[in-house]
Amino acid sequence: MIRFDDVHKAFGPNRVLRGMTLEVPRGNSMVIIGGSGTGKSVALKCVLGLVTPDSGTITVEGADGDRDAFLARFGMLFQGGALFDSLPVWQNVAFRLLRGSLKRPKAEAREIAVEKLRRVGLSPDVADRLPAELSGGMQKRVGLARAIAADPEIIFFDEPTTGLDPIMAGVINELIREIVTEMGATAMTITHDMTSVRAVADRVAMLHDGRIRWTGPTGEMDASGDPYLDQFIHGRAEGPIAAVR
Repeated sequence: MIRFDDVHKAFGPNRVLRGMTLEVPRGNSMVIIGGSGTGKSVALKCVLGLVTPDSGTITVEGADGDRDAFLARFGMLFQGGALFDSLPVWQNVAFRLLRGSLKRPKAEAREIAVEKLRRVGLSPDVADRLPAELSGGMQKRVGLARAIAADPEIIFFDEPTTGLDPIMAGVINELIREIVTEMGATAMTITHDMTSVRAVADRVAMLHDGRIRWTGPTGEMDASGDPYLDQFIHGRAEGPIAAVR
């Protein structure tokens, strides 16, 4: 569904992606792991067109030249929630359905928003609250409802459990797994939370030093034999990955 082919990206002297090559199969949940600053977020922004690679190609199956149509195929759960403080919850969820190429009548957009909120375990009365009135876990669920509001083919999850307690993180991981499976969507998640990896991934790719170091099914991760992956997934201080002090 998504293919990175020898993708390079630098910001001045800082070479972030140094030949990233990766395939994300259709209908699979791919999780990209790696330490902070390894280029995970840059890779995601390159797919969305927010950052232009210096060289190499990124292709999305079935993509054409219409940018609005291209972006309409995606949903995204942002790391910090990224909800609009001044809009009630339902308008946050239905944001894309109230404007642009996906525009629906207001009453229909609200109805869809309430249904998506229900799908992530939030009752209809939440729809008219403001984001500031919600807990962090509820805000994350609203962000997930917004990501799936337009029934996208591809969903991106940027550190989906950051800032959540272990129980709520487990709830979000379970919701992500269920929803991606139900929708038959292709998912691409970036995280360093190994609990999330094991909960939501069909396949795992480790990005290190701007390149994919290892990729394969989640079940083969523990016996990979790769010293970089082994150090990362077990959180060991000693190994080939130097800690930044």
